[in-house]
Amino acid sequence: MILFLSCVTIRINLCFSSIPSTLKALPLDGHFNFEEVHLAAKDFGNRYQFLPAAILHPKSVSDIATTIKHIWEMGPQSKLTVAARGHGHSLQGQSQAHRGVVISMESLQGPEMKVYTGKTPYVDVSGGELWINILHESLKYGLAPKSWTDYLHLTVGGTLSNAGVSGQAFRHGPQISNVHQLEVVTGKGEVVTCSEKHNSDLFHSVLGGLGQFGIITRARISLEPAPDMVKWIRVLYSDFATFTRDQEHLISVEKTFDYVEGFVIINRTGLLNNWRSSFNPQDPVQARHFKSDGKTLFCLELAKYFKQDENDVVHQEIENLLSQLGYITSTLFLSDVTYVEFLDRVHVSEVKLRSKGLWEVPHPWLNLFIPGSKIHNFADEVFGNILTETSNGPILIYPVNKSKWDNRTSIVIPEEDTFYLVAFLTSAVPSSMGTDGLEHILTQNKRILEYCEKAHLGVKQYLPHYTTQEEWRAHFGPRWEVFVQRKSAYDPLAVLAPGQRIFQKAIPFS
Repeated sequence: MILFLSCVTIRINLCFSSIPSTLKALPLDGHFNFEEVHLAAKDFGNRYQFLPAAILHPKSVSDIATTIKHIWEMGPQSKLTVAARGHGHSLQGQSQAHRGVVISMESLQGPEMKVYTGKTPYVDVSGGELWINILHESLKYGLAPKSWTDYLHLTVGGTLSNAGVSGQAFRHGPQISNVHQLEVVTGKGEVVTCSEKHNSDLFHSVLGGLGQFGIITRARISLEPAPDMVKWIRVLYSDFATFTRDQEHLISVEKTFDYVEGFVIINRTGLLNNWRSSFNPQDPVQARHFKSDGKTLFCLELAKYFKQDENDVVHQEIENLLSQLGYITSTLFLSDVTYVEFLDRVHVSEVKLRSKGLWEVPHPWLNLFIPGSKIHNFADEVFGNILTETSNGPILIYPVNKSKWDNRTSIVIPEEDTFYLVAFLTSAVPSSMGTDGLEHILTQNKRILEYCEKAHLGVKQYLPHYTTQEEWRAHFGPRWEVFVQRKSAYDPLAVLAPGQRIFQKAIPFS
């Protein structure tokens, strides 16, 4: 018996020690790194660290396909898995592969980014390309993507595997609603071009598919004429009902702003004074007398895009739209910025936080989609009872229109025409045992999720994180069977994206 166990142990060790040698033998344009694997064992969430066996730095799509095909051909007895890593912005180890292969998508050197002008303009880009680079390249042609994320230093493959949501989503839908075509490497190592009309099941599976069905190596993104400038506006509300009524009004009318978001601000001292570094108060005297401390306030953030010569017309349109809203008049702040400055606004904060050593800290974020009919119940409990102190990071809250989302994709959203994204984007102070510490924030997140469950609000997690298949089954609900069928079709050995913890390699799906 002892001899048998020691043989098993030796075989397992040999299995893992022989992995690098089988990978080393693969004919690649790029290369594997077997030494500095710790570089792929962390992410923006800064909470999970799983060391891979190797990092692949591909120079071609063929490198990715060759690697995955090799692992697929090793069969279910091999425990080797593959994770695609873009800019490393996952929150809970989703882009990590314990003892597997992490593919550094930013190394991918496919055909150059190419912008196509004309009646329906688009851009062809690598899956490892950053959205900020797409913005700069498409602007050379007077064009830009329609739908964004708040932070642009993310890869195309990363955001399209989730959804890609920002203040433009009410009008254009998420980024996954603005893609014409994809090139995907499946879990069998097959390179497939897919679109709404060609290999459409794979196309819709991969969009919002959490990396479960294939790695996005190329994407064709829809473009529109780009503005030069943005009128960027913030106003405050003390009444949540008025705040949500105005938000829902703005996303439902034809002539409206180009971007609609919101924040929850709890007990923030000198709030309007802080805004002065980026915005100008409409009424400086009244703004000076406004007190924000000790209050829970709701900030409506708006943007109107325009060309340089349209300034007067846009000013009139904004006045007309603002006249329909019920905000606190003394809190109107405005700023004229370039289109790039507006879209890349979060990067400015990143630079500041990095300089203070506050960027690479734990980020226990919680992102939720809340049905519109339940947003008041949610707010009463969460902003009334659970969150009572100033949060260490923004709390976003804004509505989107379900009609702009494609239910054939893999993303899971509430079953109502209007639903809200509520995002608790907190940063934890390392080693703190106080309200800004990791444990306190995680406990708060747990309380929020438990309340949603108990109150049957029909909430769905965005950038979801679960640890058991039962939880994933509940997350997908009636769509679970389709998700499993797609997994069986495109990644039957569960080679891809093990960090999502949905399927385990070589364990049958059910």
